[in-house]
Amino acid sequence: MRRAAASSVCLGCTRTISSRPLIQSSIQQPCLSQRFLSQRAKPRPSRMVLAEQVHRAPRLSRDDRRPSRDRVAGPFTGMNRRVANIDPSRSPPRARSAQPSDRKSAPGDDRRRSQDDRKALKMQRALTSVSYNKRMSVKERLQRYESFDQFDLSSALKTAVADEVFAGMVDIRPTPVQRLVIPALLGQREPGEPGEQKSQSKEQSSFLLAAETGSGKTLAYLLPAIDALKIAEAEDTEIQAYKERAEIEKQRQMASDFKGKPFEEPHPTMARPKVVILVPTAELAHQVGLVAKKLSHAVKFKTEVLSSNLKPQQIQRNLYGPKGLDVVISTPHLLASIAESDPNILSRVSHLIIDEADSLFDRSFSSVTSSIVERSSPSMKQLVCCSATIPRKLNNYLATNYPKMVRLTTPNLHAIPRRVQLGVIDVSKEPYRNNKDLACADVIYTIGREASQHENLQKDEIDVRRVMVFVNEREKTDEVAKYLRSKGIDAEALHRDTPEKRHGEVLETFTTSEPLRTIVSPSPSRHRALTNVKALVVTDLASRGIDTLAVRHVILYDVPHTTIDFIHRLGRAGRMGRRGRGIVLVGNDDRRDVVAEVKNSMFMGQALI
Repeated sequence: MRRAAASSVCLGCTRTISSRPLIQSSIQQPCLSQRFLSQRAKPRPSRMVLAEQVHRAPRLSRDDRRPSRDRVAGPFTGMNRRVANIDPSRSPPRARSAQPSDRKSAPGDDRRRSQDDRKALKMQRALTSVSYNKRMSVKERLQRYESFDQFDLSSALKTAVADEVFAGMVDIRPTPVQRLVIPALLGQREPGEPGEQKSQSKEQSSFLLAAETGSGKTLAYLLPAIDALKIAEAEDTEIQAYKERAEIEKQRQMASDFKGKPFEEPHPTMARPKVVILVPTAELAHQVGLVAKKLSHAVKFKTEVLSSNLKPQQIQRNLYGPKGLDVVISTPHLLASIAESDPNILSRVSHLIIDEADSLFDRSFSSVTSSIVERSSPSMKQLVCCSATIPRKLNNYLATNYPKMVRLTTPNLHAIPRRVQLGVIDVSKEPYRNNKDLACADVIYTIGREASQHENLQKDEIDVRRVMVFVNEREKTDEVAKYLRSKGIDAEALHRDTPEKRHGEVLETFTTSEPLRTIVSPSPSRHRALTNVKALVVTDLASRGIDTLAVRHVILYDVPHTTIDFIHRLGRAGRMGRRGRGIVLVGNDDRRDVVAEVKNSMFMGQALI
């Protein structure tokens, strides 16, 4: 029996067991060291859990911080210190003893706390991300800017914003995130602030731009980057000398009536962009490229979009064109593969913008994105990380690697705007009997009937409502779209397996802001089709960054797995201050408690944490 007991424990516990009387229960108990290790082991936080204190860098534990000489243990640790080891943020013992957190808890507090820990998703808690005082101070800062003319942008950029980006619009005003971000990235002194203009530091600066979906983040980070690009171009002697040579050659050819090839000396910026924007999908790259090219019509800079739907020969022509290159918008994997063959392509990058940073620093993109940041660091002046959701893993990563990062967060971060209403349909009840396909078709028909009753129709024309249906699996997109078409609904499916050329064609209908109309068919039919609604069945491929301004209704066919998916899917509706509506189809196999918590948080105007 003693041999059996000794063989069931480690060598470190053999002496302890041998010195004690043998007990039958000790044979069945695990090793002492294993028990202590199991008690010390803590579960790692989920990568999909939203960060709470996004507006300021978190306090990391000693294990997460970088090693420092001041923290070396030993008898001579306190010698030769230049700074006293005093934390001014800590309260004195008497003040701390008076805080409510140290008071004796009531008998029912433990029961309420245990119930809170058993929530379906721990990320869905009350709004604690931005304090009330912080929110009020941010709102006061936002009220200081009423138009784009108050920003220290070039006159050409202001003209491009008014005439190209917002062409045909009246009373153009910046959104809250633009009022907060543009002055910070420009280093602009706020109105009424004493002192001189803030000078741009020569050291590398980093910013975290965290704002809700549909708030105008693209223009917020694009305008300061283009403004800095044009300022650097005017100060670059090599580019100015190239322009002078080109102008002299052009005048000489015109004077001699030359019929040959024009001036074709390679531009100094050929395949050497100054601004690089990383996005997770080709669809988002195309969308950001459209905004950049609108600005380039008046500001005059060269933009290229690199995506997987382009041929290698076309990508090479775009990069190595003789007219040079200023801005590159690409996905990380494609740009990293190009940098492997030509490392100097990132040698002149001054502004690196990482859009949808929570995705690009995730497991699938993290190593590639980090390699691009590392290659661009020697020449980089400004790093901007932008996202609508900041998970805790990303929050801690940025705090560790960029401790001086300036955090620009809006008061409504991680919250779905109140202008988006959420409705829940219990599919398990009559008349659906747990048939989600039938419930989805019925919701779309209801949207079509309500739209036809509140329209001033023109003769023989009707307005078309655009609806997005989100599913969790790509195989389900074709099934749902096929069923909707069988019910007379104009529906299309979009997922990763859809050809790249079809992505832009399908999304173009849902991203354009122009009204969509169709002609009423005069011939009656037995099974009349629903002509005033167009549906798009998609996965999370179209949930991030796509500016679906014309979409007013979003149907969640499947309940999202995380709160982050809730924010991005419902964020496709109600963009840029417009109203929207989301409908969740809940069946017997879905988490009703999750949906109830999300709906309650939206009703209270709280963040989904």
